[in-house]
Amino acid sequence: MTVGGLRRGFEPVLRRLLHLYWRFARGMTLGVRGVVLDGDDRVFLVRHSYVAGWHLPGGGVEVGEALGTALRRELMEEGRIGISGEPALHGIFLNSHVSPRDHVAVYVVRDFRQDCKPEPNREIVDCGFFAADALPAETTAGTRLRIAEVLDHAPPTATWRR
Repeated sequence: MTVGGLRRGFEPVLRRLLHLYWRFARGMTLGVRGVVLDGDDRVFLVRHSYVAGWHLPGGGVEVGEALGTALRRELMEEGRIGISGEPALHGIFLNSHVSPRDHVAVYVVRDFRQDCKPEPNREIVDCGFFAADALPAETTAGTRLRIAEVLDHAPPTATWRR
């Protein structure tokens, strides 16, 4: 195996270990996710290299970073999505299956631009827009719940679900 091949094989393991450390070594953690909806109410989902299933795009809020700034950064990184207008806060949810200290702010994004679908990379292996009644089978329960709350006006729950 070449040095480059060894590095590529080790990077996913290192990324998982760092993710686990980040989860448990910090005090309260805060993340953002976007329910990005196109003109046909199709929702944008991503599939990560380090965790199973399809998810709403998003990630951690850095120290000193505003929620809106983190949302804009994460959507650009994961989906080449630039927010044009003001996203609407849908809710803040306790994500206790990650950590009893993890919270996720979920925003609804309808006004955006995407110049092209991003190529798969080390973090995001696939992404796309999906109709709510045709989500990939591996879409997580928490993701399905947030989509139903937004599109079907289901009452929000206080916690994230696996």
